Amino acid sequence: MSMADPAEVTWCTIQEVSRRSGLSEPTLRYYERIGLIGPVRRDPSSGHRRYDPELVETIVALSCLRDTGMSVRDLREYLAHLGDGAAAHLRELFRRNASRLDAEIERLTVRREYLRHKAELWDARVRGDAEAESRAIDGVRDAVSRF
Repeated sequence: MSMADPAEVTWCTIQEVSRRSGLSEPTLRYYERIGLIGPVRRDPSSGHRRYDPELVETIVALSCLRDTGMSVRDLREYLAHLGDGAAAHLRELFRRNASRLDAEIERLTVRREYLRHKAELWDARVRGDAEAESRAIDGVRDAVSRF
């Protein structure tokens, strides 16, 4: 955190951080418990968590990365290598995760094709169109072969 006077910092509650980041309150507590985010300051009078703006920015970044399917292990790696001299390492981390997403997108694309061909199959049966049904069956078989 910067050297700002704590009295001048706008602190956020766990509810506010949850809304901003999209992470649930239990997830925020879990991230703190496992050390993914550092200890969170507590309000002296209530004991409630108070997040400083810099930590909120970090949590929002972690949420974005987690939404890509990045593992907690990779999130730790990301945080550990932030800073000078780590660009090559971070580049590889992001390339690896982009490749993982590419493979996931391909799997989802095949599954979407399968569902569309199944819908075409049932549509052809409803209409009594044997030729369209045969084409749809071929499409289903092709999609299944790529699972």
